[in-house]
Amino acid sequence: MHVRAVAVTTTALLGVALTAPLSHARADAAVDDGPTVVAHRGASGYAPENTLAAVDRAAELGIRWVENDVQRTRDGELVVLHDESLARTTDVEQVFPDRSPWKVKDFTAAEIARLDAGSWFGSQYAGARVPTLEQYVHRVERNHQKLLLELKSPGLYPGIERQTLKVLANEGWLDRRHVAGRLVVQSFDADSIRTVHDLKPAVKTGFLGTPAVSELPAYAEFADQINPSYGSLSMSYVSAVHAFTGPHGRPLEVLTWTVNDADTARRVAGYDVDGIITNKPDVVRDAVD
Repeated sequence: MHVRAVAVTTTALLGVALTAPLSHARADAAVDDGPTVVAHRGASGYAPENTLAAVDRAAELGIRWVENDVQRTRDGELVVLHDESLARTTDVEQVFPDRSPWKVKDFTAAEIARLDAGSWFGSQYAGARVPTLEQYVHRVERNHQKLLLELKSPGLYPGIERQTLKVLANEGWLDRRHVAGRLVVQSFDADSIRTVHDLKPAVKTGFLGTPAVSELPAYAEFADQINPSYGSLSMSYVSAVHAFTGPHGRPLEVLTWTVNDADTARRVAGYDVDGIITNKPDVVRDAVD
């Protein structure tokens, strides 16, 4: 995730395979009484973001929740990558030097599967690949983890909400057990999240941003979480969010991002946030336990 300007009014809203899997016991080893700790793009402080290695590193640390980003290839495959361009986290400029600006949407799944998504982070991760959404949820499932899934730039990919839900359904992630406590779908795009809610009301959803308190009643119709950057948070704002009831009859939750140091983690935990999204989940967990 990164900061993006989001302009949404209440009126508009109302109108609109690198390492082996970890054991169940190991993945569930760390259970804390403070905010839920979510590994941002996997444990991306320690392994290349959004790769299966980052998912496994989070599991090794005992982190039960992982966050990832979903986009779509030119030929319609869903892949897990944060940036709209492949350039920062793969060797696409070397493999396809004449394809600038190397947008995900301009490459086929087979072309993206050729790319090295690990060497930029460290030589020990050379050969890591950009996973498909199917590969990613398989690994999360095998590690007995939980998934915070972000629809990245959905305006670029019309219909990605329905397609993502279809993949999740095909992989067994829309059954009662998963939707009750192992899956949240979020986005910076309020219309996209409302679409997810309309298509599959049982699925828990989150809006990335800091809407005005006056707009929260509209968001509470279709979002279970309000997930702002930690720099925009205050105790009064968190309390205001908690005062509203979401579409599943429970108080709205607040997950904040991206917190990577102990002092900030303790500060936002003191605001009574429900979760903290972090590249260094062990640092945050140890700070707030």
